[in-house]
Amino acid sequence: MNRPSAAALTVVDPPHDDWATLHHQWSGLVHGLARQALGDPREAEDVTQQVFMAAWRGRHGYASERGSFPAWLVGITRRKVADALAARTRRAELATLATGLLPPPAQSSYDEPETALDRVVVTGALARLTEPQRRVLRLAFYQDLTQTQIAGVTGWPLGTVKSHTRRGLDRLRRCLEEEGLSAA
Repeated sequence: MNRPSAAALTVVDPPHDDWATLHHQWSGLVHGLARQALGDPREAEDVTQQVFMAAWRGRHGYASERGSFPAWLVGITRRKVADALAARTRRAELATLATGLLPPPAQSSYDEPETALDRVVVTGALARLTEPQRRVLRLAFYQDLTQTQIAGVTGWPLGTVKSHTRRGLDRLRRCLEEEGLSAA
């Protein structure tokens, strides 16, 4: 990685209207620091994006008399790296906890910590649904029943089953988005 020269690190006041240029100029420094601290290039890319988003949002808080622009970015980078490390620790702890709470997996793909974490998050989101919504979604996804079969099992009209399914899926999506998960 090419390290910036001492002269390049003496930027006094960044042009607040040209963040693309600043990103191009300083993303190597930020990414290098994040990669060195995290050891994972993908996580370092995420942290780099977070740093520049935080810098953009907090750009009015930058004061050149308190330090150079690169030093300000390095400070933001340190905080974002600490956040990433804390999140990594939380994910590992949740995965460990989830292995004790969930039944043994039926497939080998469940051996990955992310899958266990996903199951914990989905289980928590399902708990936030109404009982009819939860029942319909469990019958549909865990017992692989059609909506007509669910209507037969529950004794509810087919329209009611469809309404509970749609509302349950909408609420489940919102709950997962609140947890920071997206449908992408």
